[in-house]
Amino acid sequence: MSSMQTIQDFLGQKRLAVVGVSRQPKDVSLALFREFRKRGYDAVPVNPEAEQIDDQTCFARLQAVHPPVDGALLMKPPAATDVVVRDCAEAGVKRVWMYRASGAGAVSPEAVKFCEENGIAVIPGECPFMFFPGSSWFHRAHGLLRKIVGSYPR
Repeated sequence: MSSMQTIQDFLGQKRLAVVGVSRQPKDVSLALFREFRKRGYDAVPVNPEAEQIDDQTCFARLQAVHPPVDGALLMKPPAATDVVVRDCAEAGVKRVWMYRASGAGAVSPEAVKFCEENGIAVIPGECPFMFFPGSSWFHRAHGLLRKIVGSYPR
């Protein structure tokens, strides 16, 4: 389980990559990218299939992002996450958030282990919407439910 300290540290950074952000208007990755930007983050899109997302230059890989980012939100399937965490290490990214709302999300046990062994702070499977101040009722209700059942980060 993630710790609130790790989550708050990640959210305290201002330059973050959203790896796997989609161009599809209803995709949660694009909604999160936009929410980070709306909240004043310098969110950088990373997707090898796009040149721009929301008028922002899109990078194919983390190693191409300059200046470097302070953290990376991974919105990829677990098999791709295994590769992306190695990109994070190579690019000097010290904070990784593996998105998950349900199912496996972006979480890969191998990728989590790699992060831990390589000094990368990792959040293995949470949704950032749940931790934004003033988020929608749905995300607040999700957080409350998780608190009630004892699965909310401490």
